[in-house]
Amino acid sequence: MLICEHCAVSYTTETPRWRCDCGGTLRLEFSARFDLAVLRERTPSMLPGLWRYAEALPVPVADAISLGEGLTPLLPLAGPWGNAHFKLDFMMPTGSFKDRGSALMISQLKRWGVTEIIEDSSGNAGASIAAYCARAGIKAHVFVPAQTSAGKAMQIALYGARLAKIAGTREDTSAAALDAAQNIFYASHNRSPYFIHGVKTLAFELWEQLGFRAPDAVIVPAGNGSLVLGCHIGFSELRNADMIARLPRIIAVQAARCAPLARAWQQWMNDPVPVNKGDTIAEGIATAVPIRGRAVLAAVRETNGLFVTVEEHEILERLKAVALAGLYIEPTSAVALAALTKLRAQGELGADDTVVVELTGSGLKATDKLVKVF
Repeated sequence: MLICEHCAVSYTTETPRWRCDCGGTLRLEFSARFDLAVLRERTPSMLPGLWRYAEALPVPVADAISLGEGLTPLLPLAGPWGNAHFKLDFMMPTGSFKDRGSALMISQLKRWGVTEIIEDSSGNAGASIAAYCARAGIKAHVFVPAQTSAGKAMQIALYGARLAKIAGTREDTSAAALDAAQNIFYASHNRSPYFIHGVKTLAFELWEQLGFRAPDAVIVPAGNGSLVLGCHIGFSELRNADMIARLPRIIAVQAARCAPLARAWQQWMNDPVPVNKGDTIAEGIATAVPIRGRAVLAAVRETNGLFVTVEEHEILERLKAVALAGLYIEPTSAVALAALTKLRAQGELGADDTVVVELTGSGLKATDKLVKVF
């Protein structure tokens, strides 16, 4: 069942729909199931990647549109940031964690019989959705800001999507896509509950990779907040199934130059605070108006988490430091590492805490921008 987060009207999942008639965003009511015995015996050849959690996913495995996404490495690593576990989601098929959400969302669109979609993105989600649409035989129109990294734009175009570069802000790009979606299905990854239910598989993998236990904290970049919401849903489903005893703290990180959620957090507000967005190298989270901002703030509060902001120099310093450890990530990923460094210095995270840092996207996608700052 799809339920409006604004007016609580419900809709069937059998009919294509991306928002409520009132304009509100939709959440998916779904009961996840887990069986440890089955998971321990289920090999990748039986159900590959994130589809190994079939009983906890709202799309039947038989209808899966897959490129082999999921089960990325969890790497313990020591460095100037202290000990932590790094989730290497930049090793996904299209180079970003977005493949988790795209796999579920595009699989559902294929089930619905949708043949053409419009999507808007800062880059990674657009590339991911273009790839999965190519796999599914769905025609895609992808809108991105004109300043999007060249690598991401090229990915989108090579996957066969029709690429539209929009002058102005990320919000201008969303407005242009919405205007163009009058007669074409608007497959907004920021609005789709199926996308979030794909992202929640991050929580399942961490639970399994840590020996069927939850970490103490998960640090994630936050723009529109799909990682926050995905982790919250995934770990909540595990707790509800008595697979874990408590939720890990979700620590959401924003660039100081665009931090509407962090500012709301600091002011004890329930909705994002309007901001005058500045230029940030963390383009993937440069979102001034998070669509599900209220839900993101509530999710962090429920886990006793917090929001952290990081400056541009902190992002670049940590990006270079982790590169010297062998990991080439994009700046948006590096915000989580910069937050870890800051929180360790402040004593916010204990030395014995099991901390996971989500590394969201490959540095190869942003090389054209990195050569300008290094």
